[in-house]
Amino acid sequence: MNIRMVLLASAAAFAASTPVLAADAIVAAEPEPVEYVRVCDAYGTGYFYIPGTETCLKIEGYIRFQVNVGDNPGGDNDSDWDAVTRGQVQFTAKSDTEYGPLTGVIVMQFNADNATDQDAILDSAYLDVAGFRAGLFYSWWDDGLSGETDDIGSVVTLHNSIRYQYESGTFYAGLSVDELEDGVYQGTFTPGVIPGTTVFTADDGPNNVGVAFGVGGTAGAFSYQVTGGWDFDNEDGAIRAMGTVEIGPGTLGLAGVYSSGPNSYYSSAEWAVAAEYAIKATDKLKITPAVQYYGNYFGGGTEVPEDFDGLGDAWKVGLTVDYQIVDNFYAKASVQYLDPDDGEDSTSGYFRLQRSF
Repeated sequence: MNIRMVLLASAAAFAASTPVLAADAIVAAEPEPVEYVRVCDAYGTGYFYIPGTETCLKIEGYIRFQVNVGDNPGGDNDSDWDAVTRGQVQFTAKSDTEYGPLTGVIVMQFNADNATDQDAILDSAYLDVAGFRAGLFYSWWDDGLSGETDDIGSVVTLHNSIRYQYESGTFYAGLSVDELEDGVYQGTFTPGVIPGTTVFTADDGPNNVGVAFGVGGTAGAFSYQVTGGWDFDNEDGAIRAMGTVEIGPGTLGLAGVYSSGPNSYYSSAEWAVAAEYAIKATDKLKITPAVQYYGNYFGGGTEVPEDFDGLGDAWKVGLTVDYQIVDNFYAKASVQYLDPDDGEDSTSGYFRLQRSF
């Protein structure tokens, strides 16, 4: 046996006789199991299970570029056009409960007029279960016809509200209690001038609460909605009816609204009627001419003097064109002309590009 064999045998014997402490052990860590995202198809497309839970989540939104044109569209400059960009993302979470699906929605919106003039807002945040909804969400008065001409909704339609809505397939009916802190206010103002042309200074406080209802549904090619609301601070209310029906190559839409006086649910006029015809020219192109007539036009401001008599009657005509460039990417152009009897006529419009996801 040579010296090399002796050394190797000695080393092996020493290693075998030496105790091994637990701290000295080298143990290869086993890889953690990977939990892949699972598709949740119980609530429609786009949902997936949040890993480790039975809650389904959907993420969606859009990116919008828009150029507004008209009389001072930017609000604080002398230009007759203004470009704006918006990004919006919505998170919808759903899970099953003994009372039915529990839904939570958060909508974040980011608006940029330029590099320094930007804002981030909470566009909606609410919970919904068994027909009850509570939080910050849009009222039925935010609904309208498909074009951009009709002016039959509230100036502010996003409220902190509590609502119950019953739904059964093709019919729904609901009642809501709305906080109207930033809505329309009738009061004593100094100086008294025409709404929409000068910022008023109110001598009293803002609105407080309102109650609204909504009833609607579909019957074949016909759809309808009746909406009403009572503004307790202004002690005035409004009611509106809308309907659409498929006729020929397009959809005819009609609407009428009445207000007992300027209030947070409707403040543009004492009454108004609107009509449009959305023509589906091709699978990607929709053309919508429309017209509206106002009885005793108020101007649509958020602050109205109690003794303001209105701007007489008014009429409005417009055209909106929608074109789908590719899936989830479309262009929209709209132009509107408004002519009140006792006020200045105006022309406004915009061009929009939007990518949804």
